[in-house]
Amino acid sequence: MTFFSNYEEFAKAVERLHNVSGDRCRFVTKYKHTDGKLVLKFTDDIVCLQYCTDQQQDLKRLEKLTATLMRSTTIKA
Repeated sequence: MTFFSNYEEFAKAVERLHNVSGDRCRFVTKYKHTDGKLVLKFTDDIVCLQYCTDQQQDLKRLEKLTATLMRSTTIKA
């Protein structure tokens, strides 16, 4: 399980993993209200990438990453 402290590194690793095994990947988001943190997890059951944030600006970045992954998924199909 790889835990990233930098969002840009996390996003690049997610895109690489999605390109390699996109049909087996899943993306999970979990908000912990008590801590005020958002946990992002991207996995293909072999490799697990995680990132945790409490910054509002990372939500916009998450939207862009999700849109990129969705575009990539629909183009492959």
